[in-house]
Amino acid sequence: VQLQASGGGLVQAGESLRLSCVASSRIFSSAVMGWFRQAPGKEREFVGLIRWGIGRLYYADSVKGRFTISKDSAKNAMYLQMSSLKPEDTAVYYCAGGLDFTTQPSEYRFWGQGTLVTVSS
Repeated sequence: VQLQASGGGLVQAGESLRLSCVASSRIFSSAVMGWFRQAPGKEREFVGLIRWGIGRLYYADSVKGRFTISKDSAKNAMYLQMSSLKPEDTAVYYCAGGLDFTTQPSEYRFWGQGTLVTVSS
């Protein structure tokens, strides 16, 4: 399975942006799809995830209430709607796929190439 992330860009603080992640093949209902991000000089951190079939969601505290994950199963696509963006949200955002409902990047088998989000103050 290949994942393609897109939608990054340069925005000002307070603005919104939507990222997309499209899989090359069908995403099974048992799969977990996640969003992670990595800022320069920092470790990759968890942003949010969704259990594909039932749509169970979980978010990092740092984005809760501002970011929303959604999906389109027919398109094998996952989205990350980001609102009220802050400069500290600046990072390369990655989508990933796995089987466990976990926030640990090492547990995800498939990764997209990343898309850069830059939030200016």
